[in-house]
Parts: sequence; C-alpha cells; structure tokens
Amino acid sequence: MSIPIGPAGPLRFPDNFGWGAATSAYQIEGAAKEDGRGESVWDTFSRVPGRTRNGDTGDVAADHYHRYAEDLDLMRDLGLRSYRFSISWPRIQPDGAGAPNQRGLDFYRRLIDGLHERGITPMATLFHWDLPQALQDANGWESRDTAHRFADYADAVFRALGDRVPIWLTINEPKTVVQNGYLTGHHAPGRQDPDAAYLVAHHLQLAHGLAVGALRATGSDSRIGPALNLHPCYPADDSPQAAAAAHLYDGYENRLYLDSLLKGSYPEDLLADLGPQSRMVQGIRDGDLKIISAPIDLLAVQYYTPIYVTADGGTAHRWATSEAEWQQIYPEGMYDLLTRITRDYGPIPLTITENGLPTPDTLAADDTVQDTGRISFLRDHLTAAHRAIADGVPLESFHVWSLLDNFEWDQGYEQRWGLVYVDYPTQRRVLKNSATWYRSVIADGGF
Repeated sequence: MSIPIGPAGPLRFPDNFGWGAATSAYQIEGAAKEDGRGESVWDTFSRVPGRTRNGDTGDVAADHYHRYAEDLDLMRDLGLRSYRFSISWPRIQPDGAGAPNQRGLDFYRRLIDGLHERGITPMATLFHWDLPQALQDANGWESRDTAHRFADYADAVFRALGDRVPIWLTINEPKTVVQNGYLTGHHAPGRQDPDAAYLVAHHLQLAHGLAVGALRATGSDSRIGPALNLHPCYPADDSPQAAAAAHLYDGYENRLYLDSLLKGSYPEDLLADLGPQSRMVQGIRDGDLKIISAPIDLLAVQYYTPIYVTADGGTAHRWATSEAEWQQIYPEGMYDLLTRITRDYGPIPLTITENGLPTPDTLAADDTVQDTGRISFLRDHLTAAHRAIADGVPLESFHVWSLLDNFEWDQGYEQRWGLVYVDYPTQRRVLKNSATWYRSVIADGGF
C-alpha cells in the first residue's frame, strides 16, 4: 500500500481504516456484585489497604454496566468505526469454571447488538486481567490448569456471542500480568516472585493458543489474535555493553511474546538467562509451542513508551514523561515498533489497540475540558503510524486509550486517560477537546 504524503499537506489514512477507542471491563463497568458476577483478583487486590491510590476500587467505576446505551450513543456521535472492549471472565463464570452465567452473556449481547445498530465494529478481548478469584485461590496463572479453564471460558463465549464479533483478542498484555502482578507486585495478585513470573508468562501464552484452537473448533470465520504491549528497547549509549544489555532487555519485553507466537520458539538468550532450572523452562511441555504459535489472523499492538537500556542492564530517561511516570513520550517509537514487527515477523495484519496518556484534566465552568496535551500526543503518534503504513506496514486500525476516564488499576481514579471526562460523583459524561478533535479526524480520514 502506498500513501502519498505531502511535505506540509494533510495526512490521509486508507478509506477503510478502523478508527476506534478502547476500554476494559473492570475499569469501566462497575456493578461488581450484580447479575451473578463473581469476585475477581482485582476485587480482592483493591480492597487490601495501601494497594490502590486512595483505596479506590472498581465497584462502581464509570458505571458502564448501567449506562452502556448512553456510552454507545457517545461512540456513535464520535464517529467511531471500531470499539475494543473486554469481557469480564467472572461475569461469565463466577468461579472460573462451569456453565456460563446467562445474565452476564446477555449484557454483552446487548452491548454487541447496540454496536452493530450504530454501525460500530465490535472487537472483544477475552481477558483483561480480571481473573476469577476462585482460580487464583487454586494458584492462578502459576497453574497450568488455568490455561485450560481459560480455553473452556473462551469456548463458552465464542458459542454464545461469536457470530456477532468479527475480531476476538485473547489475552491482553500478558507482560503486564507478569511484570506488575508477579515481579513488582503493584498489580493483582500482588506477588514478588521472579521464578513464578515467567512460568505465568508461559501459561498465559498457552492460554492464548488454546483459545485460538477453541475458536477454530467452532468453525467461526471470526478473526483472532493476542494484544501485546510492546516497548522498543534502545541502548542508552554507544557502548557494546549497552547494545548487549538492550538486546537481552528486548528479549524480556518483546521477543518472549513475539517469538513464541510468531516463530514457535522462545528466545535462546532469554532461556539461558533464566536458566535450565527455572520454573518456566521446567514448565514447557512437548507440543506447547505448537499450540502457542497456532496461526493468528492479526496482532494487536499497544504502544506507550520506549525503554533506554544502560550498560549494566538498568534503564534511563531520555524524553519528557506524562503524569504516568513510567511513560516517556516518544512518538517515533511507534514507527520503530510497527516497522520492526513487519520486518522481523512478516506482513501480519496489525491493529493498534491502545495508545494514549493521562493529562491533568479539569472540568471548566463552561463545561469544557482543555486537554491540549492529549491532542498533541495523539496527533504525533498517528503521524508515526501513518508513516509506517506508507512504508508498507499493514496497519488496519487505531484505538485510543481510552474512551472514558476510568479506574486506572493501582492508580485508582487519580489519572484521567479518557477522550470523555467522567464526573464520578454524578457519572456525567463530558466530551473533552480531544474527543471533538478525534471526531474531526475520523470524519476527515486524517488531519
């Protein structure tokens, strides 16, 4: 695909480009104890004092469970062509196993039907971190059995909703579960156990592959793939030591997931670094990599920040950060990431399923939110994405994170990531300036 780019002219995306926005169940739905929903690890984690900012939980969040019709109208009015959301596993299987909860399925059927009625394509994620607590009590993702329970859950959802969802995403950001849930411990389940962490990585990958197989077994013509948060890793200086450290760092950040999914093998340097007695290496069984590398239809990519790696394996800051201190703002990283995937793994169709930042949004007296920083961020990252398309990357769609202000995990409600401002005491929705800007971008097919 060749797209002309004038030196100062407008950037125009392909006519069929999927302009979208993204959310996840625990972050927006609320209704934590309604209609048969079971407990998730995030219900448990967020109730432990000191785990989340201000002790916030997702019990109410943005109350999307009750206000979904209003939110669907917002999406239609913004002109969205695609909406990426997640299905709450404990809403479908309260204990992580057994017959599906019909009231949970009915909610997602109403949501999906509402999207179709408004001309918006549903893109559904099966797992966005809300593991049923009952499965965590049985050792969670450290247990190989959890991957098989996930396949059963996926099968139930596919058979109930699959004919209405053209794109399924399996596991959202397995790396975040590994790093934040099992290395730093500041996400659920709050562990700090490196040896467990990479066994968890393997089982999450296995769960993905088993879910792909479950969809294929239904005979569905829906498309399926994983959603990976990927970080381009650059040496912090010109030394050979920094280059070597950056390569290994890239193994943990990117190749651990990309190689297994798209090449059918784990990176040798990473396995050597973990060691032959690590729980991950010991946990790999014959046939696992064949399941993990089952052919996928697209790869969902989430880009937020680059990583600069020092000679001693540490990290350095090179660019200004957002309100999220871990996020360096470097739009060129999106171009580097997208072109790297196409170069190293072939022309697999790509979708950006998350890109955004938190800004210090306040609701003015005239009912506006001046989030100019978000507009600049999105414009610069879309420019990088457009350049990647022009250079041959098969990028199909772009989803802003996020549609709504929401529960931002351990940060609670302190950070606002949405195109739409949520006044939490009243649950009133207000379009930020970025939302009206994005609406124009969608209408014009670019900017």
